Amino acid sequence: MHGGGGGRGNFDEDEILGKAYDARLMRRLLGYLRPYRSLVIVALLIILGISVTEAAPPVLAKFIVDNAIAPAVNGQIGTDEGLARLAPLGIAYIAVLLLGSGLRYGQTMLASYVGQRAMYDLRVQLFAHLQSLSLTFFDRNPVGRLMTRITNDIDALTDMVTQGVVAIFGDVVVIGTIAIVLLVLDFRLALVTFAALPLLIWLTMYFRRIMRDSFRSIRIRLARINAYLNENLSGMAIVQLFTRERVSFRQFDNLNTDLLDANRGQIRAMSMFFPAVGFTRAATSAALFVAGGFWILKGEMTIGTLLAFWQLVDRFFQPIGDLAEKYNIMQAAMASSERVFRLMDTKATIVDPPHPRELGHVRGEITFENVSFAYNEGDWVLRDVNLTISAGESVAIVGATGAGKTSIISLISRFYDVQKGRILLDGVDIRELRQRDVRRHVGVVLQDPFIFAGTIASNIRLNNEAIGDEQVRAAARFVNADKFIERLPEGYETVVTERGSTLSVGQKQLLAFARAIAFNPEILLVLDEATSSVDTETEHLIQDALAKLMVGRTSIIIAHRLSTIQNVDRIIVLHKGRVVEMGTHRDLLSQRGVYHRLYELQYRAHEAESPMKSV
Repeated sequence: MHGGGGGRGNFDEDEILGKAYDARLMRRLLGYLRPYRSLVIVALLIILGISVTEAAPPVLAKFIVDNAIAPAVNGQIGTDEGLARLAPLGIAYIAVLLLGSGLRYGQTMLASYVGQRAMYDLRVQLFAHLQSLSLTFFDRNPVGRLMTRITNDIDALTDMVTQGVVAIFGDVVVIGTIAIVLLVLDFRLALVTFAALPLLIWLTMYFRRIMRDSFRSIRIRLARINAYLNENLSGMAIVQLFTRERVSFRQFDNLNTDLLDANRGQIRAMSMFFPAVGFTRAATSAALFVAGGFWILKGEMTIGTLLAFWQLVDRFFQPIGDLAEKYNIMQAAMASSERVFRLMDTKATIVDPPHPRELGHVRGEITFENVSFAYNEGDWVLRDVNLTISAGESVAIVGATGAGKTSIISLISRFYDVQKGRILLDGVDIRELRQRDVRRHVGVVLQDPFIFAGTIASNIRLNNEAIGDEQVRAAARFVNADKFIERLPEGYETVVTERGSTLSVGQKQLLAFARAIAFNPEILLVLDEATSSVDTETEHLIQDALAKLMVGRTSIIIAHRLSTIQNVDRIIVLHKGRVVEMGTHRDLLSQRGVYHRLYELQYRAHEAESPMKSV
């Protein structure tokens, strides 16, 4: 309708970095887990079980060595008794490993199910919210950005719910459980192990800052590439027409190189972080062997205890090393949640009244009372418009480009609200009615009809199953669309691509007419330059359909060609947002005013072939 400007920059929303953890956003996100809290509780209990199964195998290994293997080797017990002690401990060891694997499988499946369901709910809620927003919002926000919110950003939140939050909680529980087991097994070796923690914490904090900067750089450059690709792919015809392929390629190559460099920074940071953690873990293991060996030689520690510590240290350090990856997931999710909830919190400017009025029967009388309207504050498109269109009357609105013709259509459909004055439908201000009740009586056919990917039939009924096949065919016959449809390979079941690229402009226009008739607007049919881009034969078919459509309906035609208004009851002339003339074609020509000038400038060249030449 209107490509309003303004709004925020192209990249600032995509450059939102967010905190690694934002309590306000996290509380809001966790609200989507509330319907699944019983499953969340089960998942948390499973995590506790996993922490036990992580710590149990090394402890069992200690008992296997100290109570079965070492006594048998030292001759303290016989081989048979050693095997008798080893068998149940070995079976318990295997059982714990199997139980741990089963718990991890259950936890992964449960976390994924709950996360996917919760984010499914969020995605559906976000889409429903987008449907409720006014056209002003879509005028100012690129479609690509909105698609990113409902796809990529929700995916980032899904990763956080299924991997980030749960995994971090699980890692903390595992670290805590193993720390307790270490202290219980041997206080001295536990202190040797914990001596590495300050270094690990410093490494994590240091690389976290590096990763934060890298993450920001990558996100900014990725946003620029996406914007550039969207612009160039959409305008590929212009790029090729003016042979700008090489220039466009060089610009893309520069953007891509920037992204590559940003990714290299992240890779360098990761390639330093993990070896640093690995070296710290190896150094701790070496310190344990030195200290443990010393105490074993003095008879103050068993070999089984040292073996248990060696295995537990590996389990202790692994979740700490994973924190860098979890940090990335959390930061991406926080940035995504900031953008998603900013969109969710956007208020619709066109809303239904708290107590809407009901129209039992719509006659179709439309009244503009002192209407002034602007898309952008102070830039008036319509100024003090006063006019009344009687029920069943056919009216054409003409004027130069920018006169405000299409804005009248948008206001009647209540896609926008007027800043001054009011618009009445059968004497009732349309702002006192529900939007859907207003639009249910309005059939709109635009100059550039939108065709969805799907079949011809689904494009006519718009997936409204209440409109049967026979109604679809009847609507097509009524507007003369059946002729070209029946020539298609599959007839009404022929699949058309997105935006109807396989159809001609005239065919898409006829489908739009059929769609309007199938939904049968009770009184009001609004047409917006519906025949401005079709050939003479198709125009004749549309004119024939128009003649039938206008019978008994209040019809408003935004006139582009004289042939579309030859049979209307009245012509309204707009000039710079004001109604300057009204009357029939003959009356307006005789006044030799604005309409006469438009006729001379725009239509004289076609007068010889115009069907109104005889007027």
